[in-house]
Amino acid sequence: MTLPQATRQRDAERTRAEILEVAQREFARNGYAGARVDEIAALMRTTKRMIYYYFGSKERLYIAVLEKAYAEVREVERTADVEHLAPVEAIRTLAELTFDHHDAHREFIKLVAIENIHQAEHIRKSEVLANLGTPVLDLIERILDSGTASGEFVTEADAIDVHMMISAFCFFRVANQHTFGALFGRDMAAPEHRARLRRMVGEMVVSYLKGPDRSA
Repeated sequence: MTLPQATRQRDAERTRAEILEVAQREFARNGYAGARVDEIAALMRTTKRMIYYYFGSKERLYIAVLEKAYAEVREVERTADVEHLAPVEAIRTLAELTFDHHDAHREFIKLVAIENIHQAEHIRKSEVLANLGTPVLDLIERILDSGTASGEFVTEADAIDVHMMISAFCFFRVANQHTFGALFGRDMAAPEHRARLRRMVGEMVVSYLKGPDRSA
């Protein structure tokens, strides 16, 4: 019996999604060079040929993993509900939401670190990522404009710089937890430090934007 077209489409989409989930874990664990399509196929209980049927090559599978990971981040950015808040609370909340996302998606952090080792070689090959945009920059720009207009923000700030400031803190905590722990004896990702560091990133950004000698 031949399956209806809609059923075949759903099955194909489900299979593709399952391959991406397994591949993401493997690339995050072993890097692009170290991950093996044979191992991904074994974990999927399928064949290497089937994976190539859906993705064509190891590189295209890796790029699809990056596209999925970044699309999830962009979706979080698009749905960040902070614009109803006053500028100080909005930028603080956005920083804390970024902290939450990085904390909950540690495979994404690993993938970004791996792709930086490759100097964004694979991201540059993706039309999807080139056109994905960065909703968070528009959001930060609106918050900064609002804060400047109200007089709450006195520092001239660029949205990209503020985004980098937030991301750097949140990214470092996860990406460098092992080396930082070995050197300084503190696990930054341990649960007992989470609330303090989450509060810290928000206060850091607010203090910068409010300028010297102004309380948060």
